[in-house]
Amino acid sequence: MNHRYGLKLSKWFSLIIFLLLAMIAVDLPVLANDHANRSAEQKTALFLESLRDQPGLLYAFLRRMPKGGDLHSHLSGAVYAESIIRWAAEDGLCIDQKTFQASPMPCDALAGRPEAKQAFKDSILYRSIIDAWSMRNWQYSGQNGHDHFFDTFEKFDIATKKRRGDMLAEVAGRAAAGRVGYLELMITPEGDSIGDLAVRTGWDDDFDRMRSKLLAQGMKDILAAVKNEMDQAETVLKQQLKCGGEKSDPGCGVAIRYLYQVLRGLPREIVFAQIFAGFELVAADPRFVGLNLVMPEDADIPMADFSLHMRMLDYFHTLYPRAKLTLHGGELAPGLTPPEGLRFHVRDSVREAHADRIGHGVDILHEEGCFDLLREMARRRILVEILLTSNDVILGVRGKEHPLNTYIRYGVPVALATDDEGVARSEMTREYQRAVLDQGLGYLQLKRMARNSLEYAFIEGAGLWKDRNYTHAVSACARDKPAANRISGTCRRFLDENGKARLQWDLERDFADFEARASKENANYLKK
Repeated sequence: MNHRYGLKLSKWFSLIIFLLLAMIAVDLPVLANDHANRSAEQKTALFLESLRDQPGLLYAFLRRMPKGGDLHSHLSGAVYAESIIRWAAEDGLCIDQKTFQASPMPCDALAGRPEAKQAFKDSILYRSIIDAWSMRNWQYSGQNGHDHFFDTFEKFDIATKKRRGDMLAEVAGRAAAGRVGYLELMITPEGDSIGDLAVRTGWDDDFDRMRSKLLAQGMKDILAAVKNEMDQAETVLKQQLKCGGEKSDPGCGVAIRYLYQVLRGLPREIVFAQIFAGFELVAADPRFVGLNLVMPEDADIPMADFSLHMRMLDYFHTLYPRAKLTLHGGELAPGLTPPEGLRFHVRDSVREAHADRIGHGVDILHEEGCFDLLREMARRRILVEILLTSNDVILGVRGKEHPLNTYIRYGVPVALATDDEGVARSEMTREYQRAVLDQGLGYLQLKRMARNSLEYAFIEGAGLWKDRNYTHAVSACARDKPAANRISGTCRRFLDENGKARLQWDLERDFADFEARASKENANYLKK
């Protein structure tokens, strides 16, 4: 090698090394300060990512995260079996040791129908009842998840009939503990009375005539009884949680509204009467903010009468155009029905029944014209209530088989919800944890879903946001910052007049506090 060339190369090499070292020296403080320069939201998002492979720490992180509302919760399935056993014992009910169905007295231990209170002396009986009344250990029940789940309700139904206030108290308390500030609970008050009225009235293909007959037979009297029933239940709720006292439960601060749930698996005259009752209640009682149709979509009557039910809802929509509707649509998976049964439930719920939201939506990619339907749902801002635990244990749909990420990709608004947290042995934080671990979502998407849960809630009043990107507040509050703990008189009046906006303001304030705390914890975590 030419020595002069080698010397020249050596000089160039030294210069390159010098420049690299200089660049590193310049970058070092940037790297060190990079975390400090990020926003609290960005730091919180990074903190979540650092916990993705540590489920326990991730759960603790998510439990403190504000979650907005739960838009899809059946009160009958939201209570844990342990509470129902206690109520059954207090009310003197019996338990069949073969079927584990609760029944009224007289009990007969020798005949295999001991008193429910015996469960507190017999640990095997106690554990067996919990397994029969929930999805705990369902894999050993001899049933598939779908059948075991839907069979639980009849077993404990009698033990919850007179306990609506107690149920509300438990669910509200758990919601508050999980940073959920709003609940839309599905209930069917006076369902038996409405069913009896429908049977007496009989079926009529003429919807106008059918409605008139129900009114003539006493529908309004039953609706008045619903108001009294709910007044009593809410009184019990307040007593149980000590609302208004010095040591009131945080659950007192959870806003609760109701969706009248129609039992779509019953005869058509009862379904019609319940739909009618639901629309009437929404018009008359501000606590009822919408309707839903429930029971397994794959069952005989819901499949056979699906189109009829859609026509019923379309009929009542013309009479009550402002009433809100969310429908179980597409809680189906291949094998539960013939392929043809997966083609139209979401589509018809949206286009014929005028649904404002869809619950489950699992079969969306099996729907006829699914991609056009997805684009339509995105354009019309029809939110899908996502129920990850429920879809896993009932339908066996999880991971990449679940359409959550498809909805997100197409811009369809989504929000996480619990479905039946008591029966499923879950709660809202677990749904958020599943969204991270099973669906790969990050903090920003979780935050958007929490915001969606209030933006698309049916609660009364205008919302806080000018747009659904959650970047600009309405003019009354445009200059106010929830994190600043200061609020103008104009904004205060707006929040006082609009329940939805008030919940959204509280959520933003809670996010600011949560992210400030999470940022500090993340900084300490990175130092370890």
